[in-house]
Amino acid sequence: MDLYDLVADASGVAPQELPLAERQALAARALTVIWPGFEQVAPVRVSDQIEIMEYDLRWASTFIKWRDRLVESLGPTALRIDHIGSTSVPGLAAKPIIDIQMSVTRLDEESEYVPGCVDAGFELYSRDEVHRFFHVPPPSPRVAQLHLCQSGDEFEYDHLLFRDYLRANPSERDAYAAMKREAAQTWKDDRLGYTYAKGGFILERQERAGVWASGSSWTVARSA
Repeated sequence: MDLYDLVADASGVAPQELPLAERQALAARALTVIWPGFEQVAPVRVSDQIEIMEYDLRWASTFIKWRDRLVESLGPTALRIDHIGSTSVPGLAAKPIIDIQMSVTRLDEESEYVPGCVDAGFELYSRDEVHRFFHVPPPSPRVAQLHLCQSGDEFEYDHLLFRDYLRANPSERDAYAAMKREAAQTWKDDRLGYTYAKGGFILERQERAGVWASGSSWTVARSA
């Protein structure tokens, strides 16, 4: 977002008014800083319009279907498989894309899990030092994405904590929904812009979630 602002300011336009191709090029430069060790593996996916939908009860059952496919393909390699992201929070408006987090023993040993993820219907899209990102490859629609991390690390913890905090705090859930709708209006053609427009809200709520976790004796429970 800082790069967007710098270039937009020099051009005398708002960041979202920069041509999409220029924003994509700036984002590619930033990703190696945001995610140390970042490497794009699959071709960049063509951006589609960001759509925020009201919560759909079918999202939970859709996650279960994907989870079962991963369990069948990977067996005990998948130490835990969790529904994360906005579609995992009842009542929260979201993009209709199921976010799945899978934890493994050794993140660096891709041969232990990439073939199984492919068999389940995913393609490795990018890698970095803390996680691997898989998507459902085109031309299939973007209906699910898989975030793979090492068991017990901060990446795993933070996503589960944020999910459970929103599940337990409806007012925060609703504030997040309102912010997401606003971000989607501004960045309707730019998924990375949309994602990082939410960053300040998420970081602030992550701090609140830490306080909440301490007061409620929250722990990383079984996968869900």
